[in-house]
Amino acid sequence: MPPIVRLPGHIDHAPRQPVDSDRLVKGTPRQAIDNVYASADQAFQCGVWEGEVGAWRVRYTEHELCHMLAGRVRLTGDDGTEAVFAAGDSFVIPAGFRGIWEVIEPARKLYAVYEP
Repeated sequence: MPPIVRLPGHIDHAPRQPVDSDRLVKGTPRQAIDNVYASADQAFQCGVWEGEVGAWRVRYTEHELCHMLAGRVRLTGDDGTEAVFAAGDSFVIPAGFRGIWEVIEPARKLYAVYEP
């Protein structure tokens, strides 16, 4: 029987990496990811993400459940829709979403990703 995996509330060991310059919209955001669990086929993954202030383009091929632990982010779709999420908020980004991910205040989230 596989063990139950506990998700940490923060990242202590993962280095902060800059956003790829070809996706950068504004600022000099850096982010860290601690992928705590992945299914054997890698289709399902979850962990903790932290990001600094800035904005970059995103194109989701996966479905992602997010639960904000700290900070504020804004997602703006290519269709002009906009949503702001803060600590305590949970939301799903469906596969196919394209737009801009902006960190308004340094942010941290738990995430679960499914990509068949």
